[in-house]
Amino acid sequence: MEYKTITSSAKKHIALVAHDNMKADLVVWCKKYVDKLTNHALFATGTTGSLLKNETGLNITALISGPLGGDQQIGALITEQKVDMMVFFWDPLEAQPHDPDVKALLRLAAVWNIPVACNQASADFLITSSLFDQSYEKSVPDYDKYIAQRT
Repeated sequence: MEYKTITSSAKKHIALVAHDNMKADLVVWCKKYVDKLTNHALFATGTTGSLLKNETGLNITALISGPLGGDQQIGALITEQKVDMMVFFWDPLEAQPHDPDVKALLRLAAVWNIPVACNQASADFLITSSLFDQSYEKSVPDYDKYIAQRT
């Protein structure tokens, strides 16, 4: 696979996702960092997005509910390089009916080299990183070269 370097801007586009049992934890985390999050573009799956808007006052673009396709909408934004990082408070102790969608979302985050926090500790590390409020160069797959090689 060929790669290219792109630069994410200082204003990050952040996906916020949480399983049902983790939504309250994500609300608490967002409240803790509301001043930092306010400066960035925020996306969330449906129920989580509505809850975060109501509880934190953050400006959030809410997509549809995760099990109804919201996870795939976030995945599409990742592939279009419209998401720079993802905070996904997932519940490791409960089976999810849309588990294949969740795995696909995490796979896309890995393919497109975006940072992912899956719990409060990793989210704390990301948001307090010196890179959080700065531009950042990273490598992503260069599918234009890949496609050209196949034709």
